Amino acid sequence: MQITVIGAGAWGTALAIAASRQSAHRVVLHARDAAQAQALQQQRRNERYLPGIELPVALAITSGSLDALLQSARAEDLFIIATPMAGLRSTLLALQGVPASVAWLCKGFEAGTGLMPHEVQAQVAPQLRAGALNGPSFAQEVARTQPTALVAASPHASVREALVKAFHGGALRVYANEDIVGVEVGGAVKNVLAIATGLCDGLDLGLNARAALITRGLAEMTRLGVALGAKPETFMGLSGLGDLVLTATGDLSRNRKVGLLLAQGMSLQQAVTSLGHVAEGVYSARTVWQRAQTLGVDMPITEAVVALLDDRLQAREAVQVLMGRGPRGEAL
Repeated sequence: MQITVIGAGAWGTALAIAASRQSAHRVVLHARDAAQAQALQQQRRNERYLPGIELPVALAITSGSLDALLQSARAEDLFIIATPMAGLRSTLLALQGVPASVAWLCKGFEAGTGLMPHEVQAQVAPQLRAGALNGPSFAQEVARTQPTALVAASPHASVREALVKAFHGGALRVYANEDIVGVEVGGAVKNVLAIATGLCDGLDLGLNARAALITRGLAEMTRLGVALGAKPETFMGLSGLGDLVLTATGDLSRNRKVGLLLAQGMSLQQAVTSLGHVAEGVYSARTVWQRAQTLGVDMPITEAVVALLDDRLQAREAVQVLMGRGPRGEAL
């Protein structure tokens, strides 16, 4: 199997490293531009995103046009799209004719359309055998061979099998799931909820408040997912509860960091600029909320986060709005 990872950010590089450790595979990491590729090749490290972590000798680095990689692709090969959500559509268009399996790593709803990744794929490249690789995972820990579990989601058994074959082994476990809707909703909404949890911790509201926020956030996530056709049990798995707990509480979480910085009084622009990386929750919060409104799904935590990001509420005002809601039953 040849595995081509398109996008040399933190997560794409980490998975390319992980796949390269499986000696049966040939792995290619495709960088966006020639200068980035040259630096990766010369230093054998991705110092911007994964400083200090060596790239395996066997990992090939390419850049520029994908044409040569596309022309040589076989049905048993695998392409991994490791771009942010904003780059998914154009990359799928470039890959639309390949016979290989395709999977994406991005999490969120597309700005403007409000579409989930698999809906974008159905629109622009419906003939592809495609899916998503998701779950609770910080790139640094995967690259350092720390134990991690992921979920391979696709309606195509061959795509699920390709992802397991590519990445399962050693410190990385990959579970298969047919419910791509549930897996993608979990991956998108947890980023928004992580901003809220960072805000909670930044305001020093306490562990009780954090536990309540995560639990009720999981209920919001499940309500939206079920309304979109997902299976409720998916949200108790790796891409639901697992990814939510990691992203909402882990110190490596960029979305959580945004909430912490907003609680300190930074503007949204200052917070995003200070990260130096993409925090998908900032860009997907509004589309998550809009999709929920269209479906009539109640998502008060998400609504408060959107109001905060839009500067319609201050941090403590958002807390007051949530705590001022009327009593109700705990059911979803």
